[in-house]
Amino acid sequence: MLFKQQALLRQKLLVLGSLAVGSLLYLVARVGSLDRLPPICPVEGRFSPQNQDAIALRAMQYKRGLLHEFRKGNATKEQILLHNLVQQLPKAIIIGVRKGGTRALLEMLNLHPSVVKASQEIHFFDNDENYAKGIEWYRKKMPFSHPHQITIEKSPAYFITDEVPERIYKMNSSIKLLVIVREPTTRAISDYTQVLEGKERKNKTYYKFEKLAMDANTCEVNTKYKAVRTSIYTKHLERWLKYFPIEQFHIVDGDRLITEPLPELQLVEKFLNLPPRISQYNLYFNATRGFYCLRFNIVFNKCLAGSKGRIHPEVDPSVITKLHKFFHPFNQKFYQITGRTFNWP
Repeated sequence: MLFKQQALLRQKLLVLGSLAVGSLLYLVARVGSLDRLPPICPVEGRFSPQNQDAIALRAMQYKRGLLHEFRKGNATKEQILLHNLVQQLPKAIIIGVRKGGTRALLEMLNLHPSVVKASQEIHFFDNDENYAKGIEWYRKKMPFSHPHQITIEKSPAYFITDEVPERIYKMNSSIKLLVIVREPTTRAISDYTQVLEGKERKNKTYYKFEKLAMDANTCEVNTKYKAVRTSIYTKHLERWLKYFPIEQFHIVDGDRLITEPLPELQLVEKFLNLPPRISQYNLYFNATRGFYCLRFNIVFNKCLAGSKGRIHPEVDPSVITKLHKFFHPFNQKFYQITGRTFNWP
């Protein structure tokens, strides 16, 4: 019995060996014939300018993948030197406006392979304690990037803080400044809604928007309410213009960024002197979320946090009308200064 089993095993091994040798001979013959096959397409087509751009873009995406890995862990000095990575001061800053869409703008600009974002708000220029730590501390808070890339950070409080324009000017007088705005009344209500949600999470009560936005004594708009003051864009911009020319600012339409993001992003690419790389492919509308989400490549998509796009409380129409009238002259001056007009009431 044992002898028969051994014989069957040898027979099976011989068959398998024959199949392996036959397969190997076929592959050798096949590879040898590949050089004689006509090319699928002409050589010129395979290296057309369009394909060269695609190859360059894939290379940039590969580099971005490396940066992501470095951000996740602790990179060694040897790895940093090998990939020629540095921590650069930002060449552009999204300075505001709070609840204007600063996070959405930053995430969308991060689609561009030449842009690297600081993930967290640094609050260097508006926080005295952080500012006292010095510019080197600030630089170390920046992400690793390649020398050809530009770093962008966003801290919406910069726009409304008195000391910030001078402090940024001392760092870089030629820096590019991005300001994203929404219709002022809508922005003020959104501001209120975020604070209200925070209070409710802590089981704290909070006044209604109408009570905060209107002065009980005069029944006029309460200019002491921070959400109202923040929406007077021209007052804050005038302070910045004491240090920077208007050409160093780019105003982004935050309302349009929600409904039609690509044209707004293309304007920012041009302002930052970046080659056009963000396309409609990178943006897709998520019907469930009601917002555009981001597509970096075929495997990596990203939507903004669920806290974005909060439902606003109902506000007395008479209060909204008063706010529209209050903001109107400030809006007109804002249009005049920036050279950009919005369809605000």
